[in-house]
Amino acid sequence: MEILAWLVPTGVVAVVMMIWASWAGRPQREEADRSEAAYERFAKAMSREHPGASRARPMVVRDRSTGIAVRPSRGGTTTRPSPNSTRRSA
Repeated sequence: MEILAWLVPTGVVAVVMMIWASWAGRPQREEADRSEAAYERFAKAMSREHPGASRARPMVVRDRSTGIAVRPSRGGTTTRPSPNSTRRSA
């Protein structure tokens, strides 16, 4: 029994944390006046125009995807491997 005595504090802490989590996660009481005021603020905010709606957005230029990843060339001359080369790519 003494061998497992070190588990007791851990178990007590776990139980206390479960009780605290269930208490903290309970549904909160709502006051009628408070919810009415919050609803009015929400309705007023939703009726206003969004500040970013009138700004012109730049056009997004996207490259046409071919489904294959192609590295751009480095601008130099390309060298072709010799026909005898044993090096292969995947």
